[in-house]
Amino acid sequence: MAKSTSRKLRILFADDESSLRELMRLELPRLGHEVVVCEDGRAAVATIEKSTFDVAILDIRMPGLTGIEALKRIKEVAPDTEVLLLTGHATVDTAVESMRYGAFDYLTKPCKMAELEVVLSRVYEKRQLLNRTIALESRLKAAEGGVKLVGSSGPMAQVSAIIQKVAPTDSTVLILGETGTGKEVVARTLHEQSQRASMPFVPVNCGALPEHLVESELFGHRKGAFTGAEQNRKGLFEVAEGGTLFLDEVGELPKAMQAKLLRFLESREIRRIGENEPFKVDVRVLCATNRDLRHMVQEDEFREDLYFRINTFEINLPALRERRDDIPALAEHLLLRAAKGKPVGKLSPEAIAVLQGHDWPGNVRELANVMEYALILSGGGPIMPDHLPSHLGRHSAPSGPLPTSTTPFPQTLTTLHELETQYILFSLEKNGGNKPETARQLGISLKTLYNKLNAIGDTGAIAG
Repeated sequence: MAKSTSRKLRILFADDESSLRELMRLELPRLGHEVVVCEDGRAAVATIEKSTFDVAILDIRMPGLTGIEALKRIKEVAPDTEVLLLTGHATVDTAVESMRYGAFDYLTKPCKMAELEVVLSRVYEKRQLLNRTIALESRLKAAEGGVKLVGSSGPMAQVSAIIQKVAPTDSTVLILGETGTGKEVVARTLHEQSQRASMPFVPVNCGALPEHLVESELFGHRKGAFTGAEQNRKGLFEVAEGGTLFLDEVGELPKAMQAKLLRFLESREIRRIGENEPFKVDVRVLCATNRDLRHMVQEDEFREDLYFRINTFEINLPALRERRDDIPALAEHLLLRAAKGKPVGKLSPEAIAVLQGHDWPGNVRELANVMEYALILSGGGPIMPDHLPSHLGRHSAPSGPLPTSTTPFPQTLTTLHELETQYILFSLEKNGGNKPETARQLGISLKTLYNKLNAIGDTGAIAG
């Protein structure tokens, strides 16, 4: 059963009656909500331009800006904010006009707190439904493109035991392992076995985020906060509300963002770029890296206080070469996944022997690519050694024009960009999809490699 999060909303209340403002200032927090009060419509719009609210409750008749006028302005600057209108003179025309401009509902004065809380509960349920829709899309995407945790060897049994214990909690978990070992799979498993399973799972590859956009991507921004910010944008922390945010390659975060992540973990509050006031979000954070964070702390590349904060629990994923007993079952699973429901032949004992004899520098990601390759060559029949890539040890020559160490580029290439693209892809293939090792051999940073792969259109890697 999914965890029922607190039904708390961040509310802006605007009314020119001071007694009513004071009533709401006292009563709404007693119902579990946060509230900011304003004396008129202009103040309400100015406040919403600087901060984030779930709901704005507006009196229709106010000096300066009427409730309807404030509603139109609010929907321009903060379309995600739901608006409730209060009126002492309810008519059909009033209701139609308020709904036409995007009001969630309207109530007549004098408004009882019980009636208001019923409407606020509907607002909360609507926002939860939107989050569950995001979660469903995430889970469907995972079902189509992800892999599940497979393996019964000793090292994987230890990993499964830790997952079983820590998943039901809200503790921060640090997942360590070489690239391609399945770190995102572990994170998804932690989420699926938690009380947040019905809410969003939001994976973020920190190494692939452009440095100047990291803060905006994670925390969001206000319209006009910087050049190019043409509209309000939710950050990924908000998108993950009620669920789990997975920060893959957390060691690639710039030091400034490390400080902001630490602040969130300590306060559970975020602040959009361009806003003055922080607000709370209910998100569990899972982190992963293939880097040695202890060494990075010693080299002053990673904050020591953040390292201890994200390392409440540590899960060390073994490399595939350290759990060769799992390779037959894992290869079978990946083969079925690549087939997408179509009939597929079994792995022959000879093919399994080849797979178990390989060292797998790219780990599970490399094995997944090999299974897709074998499926295509076998035509859906039994997988034999000849259906496996030559670098695994089979002796037949490769059929395609892949470059070799003596002839690295096909002669048909004519531009420098084509030469660079071919060499990057060749190096990545040679390293079994291991991006950090590929970047090292190419003499470029990991972030530069990600940027070049994004430009090429590298969409085939399996998250992990």
